Amino acid sequence: MTGRGSSDGKTMRVAEHLRELRKRVLLALAGVVLGTVGGWFLYEPTVAYISAPLTEISGTSAQLNFQTISAAFDLKLKVAVWLGLLLSSPWWIYQAAAFIGPGLKRRERLHTVAFGLAGLVLFAGGAFFGVLVAPRAVQILVSFVPQDAVALVSAVSYVNFYTYLVIAFGLSFLLPELLVAASFAGALSARALVKGWRIAVIAAFAFAAVVNPLPSPAPMIIQALGMLALYFVAVLIAHLHERHLAKRAAAAES
Repeated sequence: MTGRGSSDGKTMRVAEHLRELRKRVLLALAGVVLGTVGGWFLYEPTVAYISAPLTEISGTSAQLNFQTISAAFDLKLKVAVWLGLLLSSPWWIYQAAAFIGPGLKRRERLHTVAFGLAGLVLFAGGAFFGVLVAPRAVQILVSFVPQDAVALVSAVSYVNFYTYLVIAFGLSFLLPELLVAASFAGALSARALVKGWRIAVIAAFAFAAVVNPLPSPAPMIIQALGMLALYFVAVLIAHLHERHLAKRAAAAES
């Protein structure tokens, strides 16, 4: 009887967690949908801003080309969803934290909130850097078009390139937070992170070289150095966290 009651209790808890997960996923999707509606009305200024580098290139005629009848509609929908994800990011990140939070202690909930806020700031900072780099990348790459030629740029490919670049920069700035989270979870130590600095340097420059489309090495170096700076900040935070845990354990033993 005891075993059956325990099994039934576990089943009920799993069912409750699944219901809560479904609730949070639906709320997050509702936020994305609302953000997408807002993105639909922001499509014109967004595409105008994204395509501005093409019209500002001197001596070269560059035009966005819609290759199929439905390409314009597909592009508008894609940009709207992309904007919806960005605009609603605080909401769906909150829903993830709200799902995890009830099972955590008070201090752990504070950590969850801190990580969520830090993630928003880091992703926004990386995405902003990508927005700054993208126009320059477009200008340099299209400048290779001969003077007497017209660059008929695929609108879908161009927007995909622009949005990919912005998201890649945003995600690259999130890597240090993932390292800190792994350290807090006990999966990585500050010592291990320090020992891996050579791998971190190679990975940072390799990643920057892959996602950075500019032929000039300066933006790649700046991005790689920024990632490394965040990496060593993550090492410092992990070290301070480990010292705090050691002091608390020593105080508990005494």
